[in-house]
Amino acid sequence: MEAAEAAMAANAQGKFWQMHDKMFANQQALDRPALDKYAQEIGLNMAKFKAAMDQHLYKQQIDDDSKVGSAAGANGTPAFFINGQFLSGAQPFDAFKKVIDAELQKADALIKKGTSMDKLYDAEMAAIPAK
Repeated sequence: MEAAEAAMAANAQGKFWQMHDKMFANQQALDRPALDKYAQEIGLNMAKFKAAMDQHLYKQQIDDDSKVGSAAGANGTPAFFINGQFLSGAQPFDAFKKVIDAELQKADALIKKGTSMDKLYDAEMAAIPAK
C-alpha cells in the first residue's frame, strides 16, 4: 500500500514514472524510509510528499481501484484483458498470440456477416457473457 501511495504522491508532482522506476529497481526496499529516500532522489517537494504519505491522501483512491480490479477478476499484477479475455500473471508471447488470433478470427467472422468496422468492438463486447 505504501508503495502505491508513494507512486500517487509522486504522480501529483508529475514524477510518477521516475518513482515507478526507482521502486521497480528496488523491489526489496519499499518501506517508508526507502520511499522517502527515492522521493528525495527524484527531486520531489518533500514537504508535499511527506504530507501526502502521512495523511494517506491517496489510500481511498487506491482501495477503490483495487476493488474495481478485483470485481473484474484481476487480483494481482500483471493482469490483462483482450476483448474481455482475461490473462493473469506474466505470460509468454504465445499465450497472448493465441488469444489475439482467436479474437481476430471472431472479428473477421463478424465483418463477413456485415458488421461495419466502426461497430466491430461493440459487437465483440456484446458477445461476451455477463458475469
